[in-house]
Parts: sequence; C-alpha cells; structure tokens
Amino acid sequence: MADITLISGSTLGGAEYVAEHLAEKLEDAGFSTETLHGPLLEDLAPQGIWLVVSSTHGAGDLPENLQPFLDDLNEQKPDLSRVRFGAIGIGSREYDTFCQAIEKLEASLKANGARQIGETLKINILDHDIPEDPAEEWLGSWKNLLNND
Repeated sequence: MADITLISGSTLGGAEYVAEHLAEKLEDAGFSTETLHGPLLEDLAPQGIWLVVSSTHGAGDLPENLQPFLDDLNEQKPDLSRVRFGAIGIGSREYDTFCQAIEKLEASLKANGARQIGETLKINILDHDIPEDPAEEWLGSWKNLLNND
C-alpha cells in the first residue's frame, strides 16, 4: 500500500499535472505514492494519507471525473476516521466561486471523520502560470507536518 494516495480531479489537466509532480517529489523524499485521477470511493482504502488536488470549473463545480467521488462520500458516509488528508485547490480569483470544489471535498472528508493535515492550498492561476510551483513549495511544509501529526 502506498504511503500517500494522491487523488486528482481536473477538467483541462492542470490538477492531474500538479498531482503527478507532487507524487514525484514525494517519492524523491522517500514516500511511496499512488496517483488516482478521478477515482471512485471504492478505489480507495479507508485509511492512510490522501492528498486531494482539484480544479474548480463552472459555478464552483467539481471536475466531472471527481464528482462521483464526492457523491459517494456524501451518500455512503464512509468511516474515514483512519484517513488523514491534505488539500490543494486550483482556480481563478476572477470568480466568486474560487476553489469551491476543494472546499466541498474538504468539508465532506471532514464530515466523514477524516483529519486534515495543514491548511488547504488555494492556487490562483492568474498569479501562477505553472501551478506546480506553489504546490511544490507548499508540499515542503506539508511533508514536515506528516512527521509531527
């Protein structure tokens, strides 16, 4: 089983690129990883460390490939008390629904007992042409929290 499972949801691929980049950095730091793009709840063990990366599109909507995961969380209400997670959202501050997708995921994970590690990173694509850069910077601090949590 992987030390860290990266879960991504993306409409145009940005969140997938960020998740894959962070998986490489985590592996360089000695963690084993598994990256799942648009998984269903049944694809995940209800334990361990999850790192969720999601873009927001439309009126604060989740990407189509990640909406079924959120639906499963809300409908099945699994016991996630053995899950710790980090969260990264990607969006544009031009919209009042900036990073609402990651906020919905974060709320649902917590409602099902998962514990968040660190603060959610919200990347404004207007400030960062390459979202992998702020994500990698955030990851440095987040990795330290894993050891202290």
